[in-house]
Amino acid sequence: MAATRAVIGRSKRYGKSKHEIGDTLLGRTFRVYIPVLVFIFITLFPFYWMAITSIKSDSELLDHTRNPLFVIQPTLDHYGNLLGKTNFLRWSLNTAIVAIVSTTISLLCSILAGYSLARLRYRGSTAIGWGVFITYLVPPTLLFLPLAFVITQLHLFNNYWSLILTYPTFLIPFCTWLLMGYFRGIPRELEEAALVDGASRLQAMVRIAIPLALPGILSAGMFAFTLSWNEFLYSLIFMSDTAMKTIPVGVTSELIKGDEFFWGQLMAAALLGSIPVALLYSFFVDYFVAGMTAGAVKG
Repeated sequence: MAATRAVIGRSKRYGKSKHEIGDTLLGRTFRVYIPVLVFIFITLFPFYWMAITSIKSDSELLDHTRNPLFVIQPTLDHYGNLLGKTNFLRWSLNTAIVAIVSTTISLLCSILAGYSLARLRYRGSTAIGWGVFITYLVPPTLLFLPLAFVITQLHLFNNYWSLILTYPTFLIPFCTWLLMGYFRGIPRELEEAALVDGASRLQAMVRIAIPLALPGILSAGMFAFTLSWNEFLYSLIFMSDTAMKTIPVGVTSELIKGDEFFWGQLMAAALLGSIPVALLYSFFVDYFVAGMTAGAVKG
């Protein structure tokens, strides 16, 4: 009887707790819904602004008497001028080639380096790990002068390889440091069991560690691709030919003439340029969240 009464008492208390202020609709509105709506508004408003600016006519853009948040007479002239009168499609191709190749090279190197620093025990591994982290903190403004000398000696100016070889200087340290934490989160017993069964260290890495680290690898790859896609300084220095420029450099150099800003085409280019990265994150968002969560709390 005493146990029954205790259960009934607990059920009554839990029943009352459902009607506390924090669990009412009003409480959830202020605690959850309003913050989420504010966050969504702040996140999506720049895209909304780019979209409406890109479909406004030049006269409407310069008319300060109208409400800037709405479009009166939408037009697609800016998109037509951007795609037909500039090299935007070629800039997009250049950016995609450089981003994909440099990300692939950086990931291959980072997987090997991250696994080595996280799993193998040898003298100086800790110092090398910190050295990788410090290298990532070095700003590109200190590296572009020696890199420009190297690119000059190799005669790679206005060449894809000038960017493909320089982007890993900041992609590899970042991806390596990220993957080190993820590899450390994988139980050593799994690889040790494979080694006991006769697998080599390379086979254990390829068949055990890498499949388990796939979410972290995809997260590092998405970050690397985003950094490569948006990179500006090296592209500005090493690509002077208009047809070889990437999107960030081509848009700012060709659509800004002195103090004249072609706002319609600028916003159209910014909107179109953000689509590949947005699609990438939308397709792999589950892996991205899983990889970032594990990499943040493990190791």
